Amino acid sequence: MASAGTVKRIVDSIIETRSKGNPTFVESTRAKLILKGLNPAKFTPSTPDDPAMVARARNLAAEFGVPCL
Repeated sequence: MASAGTVKRIVDSIIETRSKGNPTFVESTRAKLILKGLNPAKFTPSTPDDPAMVARARNLAAEFGVPCL
């Protein structure tokens, strides 16, 4: 099982890679993640990782073309 915060790290990586620091793209990337069923606001560095959510986050990272952690 993954350690706590893995989903948060993956989501942050997706947002950082896709937005390249542009605040507009940060918000649009968050919106896309929410539409795909992964709300970034629900995850913190201490959120216990559910293997299904880790897999979902990794699949979305691949879909967005972001190298997975």
